[in-house]
Amino acid sequence: MAAISLRKGNTRLPPEVNRVLYVRNLPFNISSEEMYDIFGKYGAIRQIRIGTNKDTRGTAFVVYEDIYDAKTAVDHLSGFNVANRYLIVLYYQQAKMGKKLDQRKKEEEIAKMQEKYGVSTKDK
Repeated sequence: MAAISLRKGNTRLPPEVNRVLYVRNLPFNISSEEMYDIFGKYGAIRQIRIGTNKDTRGTAFVVYEDIYDAKTAVDHLSGFNVANRYLIVLYYQQAKMGKKLDQRKKEEEIAKMQEKYGVSTKDK
C-alpha cells in the first residue's frame, strides 16, 4: 500500500518543519525494526539513528525522504503510546542543538583554564 500524499501544490510549511525528526521518551530497548514499523507508516525513511549511550538512550533521529512525510509523522505520532511511554516527536533544529554543544564546550574550556591556573569559582 503506497502512502497517499495529501499535499497541495503551493502549501507553505512553517519554517521549523524539516525532514529530520528528533524523538524523545522512547523505551530504552526499542529496536530499529520497531522504529521502522512505527515511523515507516508515514513515508519513505532515509535513516533512523537510535541513541545508545547513557546521555542519548530513549532518543532517536528519524530522517524522511520527503518533508511532507515528516510533517505527517509529527502530526500523528506526537503523544503516540509505545510500551506505556508517550513519544515526544519534534523537528530537529540544528541551531538549538548547536547552542547546547557550544555551552558544554565553553564550560569545559573554563574548567581546563581554572585547572591550569589553579583558580576556583567554588566557595571554600
